[in-house]
Amino acid sequence: MPVDHTSGAVHASREKEGPRDGGGSSGAPAGLRRNLSLWQVLGVSIGVMGPTLSANINPQGAEPAVGRAIPLAIAIATVGVLLLSYSFVRLSQYFNTSGSVFGFVGATLGARAGTVAGWCLLGTYLLFGVSSAYSAAIFSTSLIESLGLSSDPPNWLPHLVALIVLLAAAVITVFPARRGADLLLVIEGATVVLILLISAVVIYRISTGHGPQGQEFTLSVFRPAEGTGTSALFLGAVFGFLAFAGFESAATLGEEAREPRRTIPRAVIGTVLIGGVFYIVTSAVEVMGFGTRASDLARLHTSGSLYGDLGGTYLSAWVGDIVTVGTTVSALGGAIGCLIGASRMLLSLSRAATTKDTVVTRVSKRYGTPVGAVGVASAVMLVSVVVFGWVARVPVALPWAWIGTVGTLIVLVVYLLATVGAAGMLLRTRRVPRWELVIPAASVAVLGYTLYRNVVPYPTGAAFWLPITAGAWIAVALAAVLLSPALVRRIGRRLTEEEGLV
Repeated sequence: MPVDHTSGAVHASREKEGPRDGGGSSGAPAGLRRNLSLWQVLGVSIGVMGPTLSANINPQGAEPAVGRAIPLAIAIATVGVLLLSYSFVRLSQYFNTSGSVFGFVGATLGARAGTVAGWCLLGTYLLFGVSSAYSAAIFSTSLIESLGLSSDPPNWLPHLVALIVLLAAAVITVFPARRGADLLLVIEGATVVLILLISAVVIYRISTGHGPQGQEFTLSVFRPAEGTGTSALFLGAVFGFLAFAGFESAATLGEEAREPRRTIPRAVIGTVLIGGVFYIVTSAVEVMGFGTRASDLARLHTSGSLYGDLGGTYLSAWVGDIVTVGTTVSALGGAIGCLIGASRMLLSLSRAATTKDTVVTRVSKRYGTPVGAVGVASAVMLVSVVVFGWVARVPVALPWAWIGTVGTLIVLVVYLLATVGAAGMLLRTRRVPRWELVIPAASVAVLGYTLYRNVVPYPTGAAFWLPITAGAWIAVALAAVLLSPALVRRIGRRLTEEEGLV
């Protein structure tokens, strides 16, 4: 059954997988080439998720709620993300498009919902790209202070670093995606190896009674202290859940991956499994390495770079500095991955919204990459850094926190729409056992609670405007699809004719 342009009904059992190699295949969008292996697609997802970056800055947020049981909270989050990944796996087994949730949700829930989902995911990648650049700036500034080069770097310096990171990411992203993907794998791989080496040293020393402040190896980190209830555990799990944001970005390469209906699902699951194991192990090492006493946990909570501090404490100061360098470069990898995702989303949305060729829909004949979309997406990111750094002149830590919060709120809406879309598809197809509907239902519960914990209690001060900002971004797409029926019909036709979803 073809897609209904307003309701989105679709026969989800389509079996043929038409090639999209940019070589003139029927229905292929100009220029995009199928040249990405499983490992390269996996590299993009891991780069956007940024496990080494998250391992250094996310566990602190969970500490006030769960104390020493941070690894347990992250394990709970891992289970929740595995449930969520099921929806992306099922959807990418049936559909492949550079639009990711734009196509997925458009095919299952209709053009209106698909447009909202695509617009939200575009905003998420733009925001997380800037956040990654600011993370690189924060860690590089910390390195400058650690090396004694400056005890009080000027306010503009971190913003300048963020600009340089985004410019470098833009240049790298213009080249074929497989090159950027290879770079992401190398960057993350090298930093992960270093973190695992430090972990091994920490475990050895605390297991042999040589913890610098009497720290010991203990599995109590997987057991909440007395007085820590279930509600607190799930509140702590919110921070673990946020560490996985971006795991679905492999889906934006549906038109560039080889054998996408096998490659994309494997990359999505692989990203979650690798990230989950890594986060659980590293958070356990971090808590045991700092110690489980109240004073130890207080130091963990205020740490600016967990593995940087562990490397300096258990090995040498220069080791901690190397970790900081690796995390900085990893943040560059995250910016590259987000720009890859944002440019593919922007290309897909623009391709569907207009019948004319525009700057945004331009694809390089030489590289087979959406150079127009890369240029527009990177320009938006660069302008935001200029506004924060030289117009508003705010310390870099503030926009980093603001952007991360807004991006999180928006991406939760994306995940909810994708999960509901997957459930709708399962109801219409006979190829999947009905009991599997339990999985998206559980995902909706987890996502709803996570969204709730991000807005309740409602933030005060400058943070008061963050949920409003997220709502405003979502409202733009809602207004477009509600006020322009012609746009909805055009997008519905494009989803049918060009996105290869039916």
